[in-house]
Amino acid sequence: MQLLKFVPIKLTLFLVFGILFGFYFTIPFISIAVITLVCLVFLGWIFVKQKLANATLFGAIAVCTTICIGTLAVALHNPKNSFNHYSKFPNTGTNKLHIKITEVLKSNNFSQRYYAEILSLNNIKTQGKIALIIPNDSTQTNVIIDQELLLYSEISEINAPLNPHEFDYKKYLESLGIYHQIYAKPNEFITLEKHNTTIYGIAADFRNTIIAHLREANFADDELGVIQALLLGERNDISEETYTNYKNAGAIHILAVSGLHIGILLLLLQFLLQPLENITNGKKIKLVLIVFLLWGFAFLAGLSASVVRAVTMFTFLAYAESLNRPANKFNVLALSMFFILLFKPSYLFHVGFQMSYLAVFAILWIYPMLQRFWFPKNKIIRYIWQLLSVSIAAQLGVLPLSLFYFHQFPGLFFITNLAVIPFLGFILVFGIIVIILALFNMLPKFIASIYNDVIQFMNDIIGWIAQQESFLLKSISFDSTMLVLSYFTIIFLVLALSKPTFKRVTIFLGGIIAFQIWLLIINYNTIRKQEIMVLHQSRNTGLLYQNGETLHLYSNNPNRLEKMVDVYATAEFTKTNLNHALKNSYDINHKQFYVMDSFAIHPPTEANISYILLTQSPKINLERLLDSIHPDIILADGSNYKSDVLYWKETCKKRKLPFHYTGEKGAYYFNLKD
Repeated sequence: MQLLKFVPIKLTLFLVFGILFGFYFTIPFISIAVITLVCLVFLGWIFVKQKLANATLFGAIAVCTTICIGTLAVALHNPKNSFNHYSKFPNTGTNKLHIKITEVLKSNNFSQRYYAEILSLNNIKTQGKIALIIPNDSTQTNVIIDQELLLYSEISEINAPLNPHEFDYKKYLESLGIYHQIYAKPNEFITLEKHNTTIYGIAADFRNTIIAHLREANFADDELGVIQALLLGERNDISEETYTNYKNAGAIHILAVSGLHIGILLLLLQFLLQPLENITNGKKIKLVLIVFLLWGFAFLAGLSASVVRAVTMFTFLAYAESLNRPANKFNVLALSMFFILLFKPSYLFHVGFQMSYLAVFAILWIYPMLQRFWFPKNKIIRYIWQLLSVSIAAQLGVLPLSLFYFHQFPGLFFITNLAVIPFLGFILVFGIIVIILALFNMLPKFIASIYNDVIQFMNDIIGWIAQQESFLLKSISFDSTMLVLSYFTIIFLVLALSKPTFKRVTIFLGGIIAFQIWLLIINYNTIRKQEIMVLHQSRNTGLLYQNGETLHLYSNNPNRLEKMVDVYATAEFTKTNLNHALKNSYDINHKQFYVMDSFAIHPPTEANISYILLTQSPKINLERLLDSIHPDIILADGSNYKSDVLYWKETCKKRKLPFHYTGEKGAYYFNLKD
């Protein structure tokens, strides 16, 4: 099937191009708005006056218009383009803020985290989202969605990653339209009465009511956490161990109410409502009921972004199914993507959005081919093969993306899918029944006990699969070029298998060769790379030396830096990690590098010290040290007290000596090729 012949698919691709263009290139809002308007007028004039006499011209203008619409959508949804965004008003340091909670995030051992809308800044009506962090306190009360708070606080920047290849949380929040954060202790804000309750607040209240009733049914903690994730999209109460088991077993998608759950519900609803097709206008009634029930489940799950995306996508697919024209499924999938991106262009950069659409597209495209390849006569074998086919198709669709973002591959994913997916529909339906009975205080203990045992059994299966660590491939190096080449190769592999031609096979083999060439280039660059860096970590010191494919970590507490080093090793395609005790003196580029720790042992005055790293807040008189030794730069890492760092910074500033604090400027690099 030549998908690019379909107009909706073409338009969606051009819209995506426009969004990418608008995201990576800053274009004045007025300019792109005027250009888009001109294109729309010209397109309308050709359509009405020319009667499509010049199809080529119409197509070219349609392409330009769609690209401009994508770019304009990015500009329209950029909060900073709003005339009353809080960033356009004076920031007085400690500001009077009136905020409204929009989302409750998973808490950690130190704080509660939320997203909030700034309703006013220093009594000036504003808008714009912000991250709110509240340190844990035994006296604090839970803050809920739509709750309004009044507080005095500083609006601070969100820190960029301080070490190489760390997750860029700042960039992630910017993709959500969040550019700043505020800290507030529980006794530093006033909780106001809820006003202007939104549908998200109503959904959150309803979900909290359900959770309260489920707690009364005496479900075990682990099982209740999984139930909340499966049915309500609430993952905040899942234990770290359970979450890790699902991730390592390749079943993390089960814990996120998204495409998988909505797709299963759609299939169940289509089956249960099949008799309606026998009455007048039965198909239309069936479609309306399916859409209503899907959006009802989305409301039940709190209307999170992933759920809304999934329900929107499957609403379009349900419509396509009602037409009984399979070719329309690709068109409708593209249309759902078009309208979602039109209203939320930032979704294009969300991992969940990318994986959902790639998985569904792969299933629609590859699954029928696998069924034509082999169609067992035995019903049991056929059912198992169908499950495997769906799993293989979906895995092919998301595999490169999964390797790019998560750098691991669960080798037993097919066992997970065979063991859990066939029963997930039953688990979802059973769970919905349990919720309805619990809401009306009619849930019998034996039904709650049975459902608890079902979830526990599923957790045990996932836990057993996760323990087979030899089948879990971790720390797989995979960059953006490999991502593109992988999808290119997979596409032509499927095309070559569906209809073998010399051209398709040649392109597929060319993709494999290109992938291998890129691996050789990476290996060549890795072998030649020589670099030393001072890492940043609170209450710890670490020097990382990359010598080709080998990493040397110098630290007295290497275990705390293990995760950071593994992330770096994966990104840099290194193969060996070695740990060494931290010494006081090193030779770098024929220059002396001296580490001064809490013992504050001064180096010999005759030593030619170029770099001094201050760690563990040594009790020194820095001015006297600089008088005896004349370094080129002073470094300070995260193991020092901030008060000491401020003193050293001011001292170096007076002497016009470069000062680098890793807590502000990030890791310090020595390029050994200089």
